Amino acid sequence: MMAERRYLTRYAWLSIGTAVFTIGLKAAAYWLTGSVGLLSDALESGVNLVAAVLALITLTIAALPPDEGHAYGHAKAEYFSSGAEGALILIAALTIAYTAVRRMIFPEPIEQVGIGLAVSVVAALSNWATARVLLQAGRRQRSVTLTANAQHLMTDVWTSGGVVVGVGLVALTGWEIFDPIIALAVAGQIVYSGVKLVRQAVLGLMDTALPADELAKVMAVLEKYRTPEIQYHALRTRQSGAHRFVSVHIQVPGAWSVLEGHTLLEQIDKDLRQTIPPVSVFTHLEPIEDPVSWEDIDLYREN
Repeated sequence: MMAERRYLTRYAWLSIGTAVFTIGLKAAAYWLTGSVGLLSDALESGVNLVAAVLALITLTIAALPPDEGHAYGHAKAEYFSSGAEGALILIAALTIAYTAVRRMIFPEPIEQVGIGLAVSVVAALSNWATARVLLQAGRRQRSVTLTANAQHLMTDVWTSGGVVVGVGLVALTGWEIFDPIIALAVAGQIVYSGVKLVRQAVLGLMDTALPADELAKVMAVLEKYRTPEIQYHALRTRQSGAHRFVSVHIQVPGAWSVLEGHTLLEQIDKDLRQTIPPVSVFTHLEPIEDPVSWEDIDLYREN
């Protein structure tokens, strides 16, 4: 798994190349048409480029193996990229909104509509293709960074679609107000996407528990070993980028030998690692007859 993640940076390079390509296209479209919608689209692609560079840096760090200073690895670095990308999206949305309001107050005509629309369509298709590749890789490798970058690019696709509609409406009706109105709508949509990414990053940095479906798989494994003399409690889970962490207390008869208890824990560990890879499992063995064994069920044990 670690070896595979070292190659995720190639997807970041793909995102960088696409961003540079679309920035050039959209900037040319704005220069030809004077459309504030197309300008907002070009600004959003500029944010894409910055986000793609951040993704490259983050994926490089996240792929580093554990060391003495980071015994649990570097996977959590991906949440910084997701949060930074969300913040950049919000900044872009404010810039777009400001530009749109200014254009409402000081309207300007849109020229060479056909060329501008054609360029926007090409840029949108490029972003869509790249987003699909990133999204599939992100889901396959459980990469927060690639998934966030893909969602950002898909936002850009919808942004370009809105611009095409706005410029097209201006061309059909002659009402230039449609262009900044669509730009404002685009800004609102981008805000939603940015807030979503920031929220995802915050939850990851706060060691959020595993999703309900994965937690159910963990409990299903533990239930297989539950008997009147074997119990479990104090189950804790968290996720860090692509990696998962599970800790649990296993209670067995006090008369068991160390070897018997160790063998059981090894079986549970192996079963969990095969069920939800990659996962690090931490188990604690306790005698079921000892009342003290039941005092650590709560999340925090004060004494």
